[in-house]
Amino acid sequence: MISLDNPLPDLAATGQLAQRLAPHLHAGDVLALQGALGAGKTTFARALLQALGITGEVPSPTFTLLQTYETPNFPIHHFDLYRLKDESELDELGWDDACAEGLVIVEWPERGEGRMPDDRLVMEFAMNGNDRHCRLKPYGAWVKRLRDMS
Repeated sequence: MISLDNPLPDLAATGQLAQRLAPHLHAGDVLALQGALGAGKTTFARALLQALGITGEVPSPTFTLLQTYETPNFPIHHFDLYRLKDESELDELGWDDACAEGLVIVEWPERGEGRMPDDRLVMEFAMNGNDRHCRLKPYGAWVKRLRDMS
């Protein structure tokens, strides 16, 4: 079951959230991962990529800005916009094509806020000491989809 507020007391819980979400994802979906440094965005992205069948090393796209993976069902584009200086840089990264053809996982989406699609699932990762959680905020078509998953 997927809920709006998901406690993440350990890595296993993060992996379980990824496992629960993975079967519901398809091409055209955008997952916007928000949160402070160290809140668990990249950890979740890695767990999700593994849940979607990606094996081997899953590097953080912090320095490359984008990592792309192929699956039998659709490509996955993992963006990290932390170092983005201007939203126009998304054009150089192939943002529009990525959103149209595959699953987009984007860390630091607020740096490209003007380019985020109306239909997206925002995942807010937060921590207070050792207490971590992920709050899901659906937008557009994701409101009904998330309700149907619960």
